[in-house]
Amino acid sequence: MPRLVLYPGSLLDIETDVIVNAANSSLMGGGGVDGVIHYAAGPALKEACRPLAPCPPGEVRVTEGFGLAPRLIFHTVGPIWHGGQNGEADILANCYRNCLTELSNRGLRRIVFPAISTGAYGYPPAQAAHIAVTICARHPMARDADIVFAVIDPQNRAAIAAALNAVR
Repeated sequence: MPRLVLYPGSLLDIETDVIVNAANSSLMGGGGVDGVIHYAAGPALKEACRPLAPCPPGEVRVTEGFGLAPRLIFHTVGPIWHGGQNGEADILANCYRNCLTELSNRGLRRIVFPAISTGAYGYPPAQAAHIAVTICARHPMARDADIVFAVIDPQNRAAIAAALNAVR
């Protein structure tokens, strides 16, 4: 089983191979985690993202870290919550699955996730946390991975903590 950890702070504070950006499909930066990562990495990140867009929900695009501690940034687009009857759970699960597959395919072990889709996209934190933790705990390509959930928001942090306790 992978090592799953909750970190109550910014994903930019953690030494890791990869950070995951909860991006929008344009990959041009936005609010929340996406805006923080784009601001910290500078304009070169936006230029690197331009030819990779659009990124459909559930898929992953990869850029270098542009001076940030992680070597790579995995950009994934989570679903917008529309009540849960429009495939949102499958799309969110694919965000995590595809990031973990990409991590393994690149021979890397350490990845930091934000709480994908729980901000402006409105996904309920408890449901999102259950999906995130379950996928990360059971993904066959993540057996030896160090997976950190970096979450500043108290509601999302509590949801991730509860989901982690449920899989242990």
